Amino acid sequence: MTTGVLKLAAFSDGDHGGNPAGVWIGDNLPDAASMQRIAAEVGFSETAFAMPIESGWRVRYFAPEAEVPFCGHATIALGAALAGLHGDGVFALTLNHAQISVEGHVQGNLVSAALQSPPTSSQAVDPAALEKGLALFGYSHDDLDPAIPPALINGGIQHLLIALNSREKLKAMHYDQQAGQQLMSAENWGTVLLIFAEGPQRFHSRNPFAYGGVYEDPATGAATAAFAGYLRDIGWPHGGVIDIVQGEDMGSRSLLRAEIPNEPGSSIRVSGMARKLV
Repeated sequence: MTTGVLKLAAFSDGDHGGNPAGVWIGDNLPDAASMQRIAAEVGFSETAFAMPIESGWRVRYFAPEAEVPFCGHATIALGAALAGLHGDGVFALTLNHAQISVEGHVQGNLVSAALQSPPTSSQAVDPAALEKGLALFGYSHDDLDPAIPPALINGGIQHLLIALNSREKLKAMHYDQQAGQQLMSAENWGTVLLIFAEGPQRFHSRNPFAYGGVYEDPATGAATAAFAGYLRDIGWPHGGVIDIVQGEDMGSRSLLRAEIPNEPGSSIRVSGMARKLV
């Protein structure tokens, strides 16, 4: 059985918005070069490739220009696709470096889906690297939210986190994609997560993904999981759950929810809706 490439938008705002992802499901995965070629042809920020194994599903993720170890929105799309093919359920996934799960529940033309991320971690960012990151976007230290210090955050893939002190500064985000790709590759930043805190449990985000050949992602589950883990690390008053609005400034409003257990470093549950794309 091979599905070809299914196209879905993950973390959609009902039947609008979301982040498009490709999902390929077959009895055996193509070789890496073929998966890279298919992902480039699809042209979405990521395509998930999955095949059945004894313990569930073996999954690999490819952006148009590189393989990535984990992708949240493509995992949500995969959960929606598996629910459509096999019925509602929880599906165990074996990634390159982690064991996770995704669940999907069909609701008419939409599918609700939730993933359990890899373990999360965070660390201080090298000051020189941070200066380069700020300069890439034309930000200064005066633009930062002191309550959420810059950091390297990880929930299956590493991100640079920059929290801004105004919604307007987030909306004004711009950068040179080629320079961003060079910097993100050199620093091993899968993405840069730009955040504005509207309140303790509601955030707005933008997510440049030049590393994978994409200017900006409208919804990023991996970064949301990593960010939720970081809020736990710094003692933020998250109350166990946060909501993130992403993609609004690029015309593809997306909604993501992260549930945060108390145990340091533990997995984050990230959920949202998915819709099929024609």
